[in-house]
Amino acid sequence: MLLSKRFPFWDIERTLDEMNHVFDVFGGPAGLRSMPTGTFPALNVYDAGDKLVVTAEAPGVEAKDIELNVVENSLTLSGKRNGQPENKDGRYYRRERFCGQFSRTISLAEKVNPDKATAQFKNGILTIELPKAEEAKPRSIRIKAE
Repeated sequence: MLLSKRFPFWDIERTLDEMNHVFDVFGGPAGLRSMPTGTFPALNVYDAGDKLVVTAEAPGVEAKDIELNVVENSLTLSGKRNGQPENKDGRYYRRERFCGQFSRTISLAEKVNPDKATAQFKNGILTIELPKAEEAKPRSIRIKAE
């Protein structure tokens, strides 16, 4: 009896497949399951003890086209990724490579000293080092015993 009943999620799977087919036929977006996720540029942020480090993947961007700003506890990375459409005459079946203006603002977990921040761009990877502000650094407290 159980084998003759249909698994309820097969209908959802079939519906998604049909919607992807419709998108493909009419030249719409890349489909429901293959839409790119995330935002350009992709970022990693980590704590390296006395500083926060942000790395950003920015292939196709030149260092001169990137601007960094730190305001209080947020970092804004903005710029422009140049590029010409490779296919001017035909229809795209999938288009995931972004060109044009971009801007990302992230909240920083710690207060930083923007005057001592450094940034390096190499092989399409931007590395930003943001030293922590003195008030954000951990301090040891001596305990007096009586």
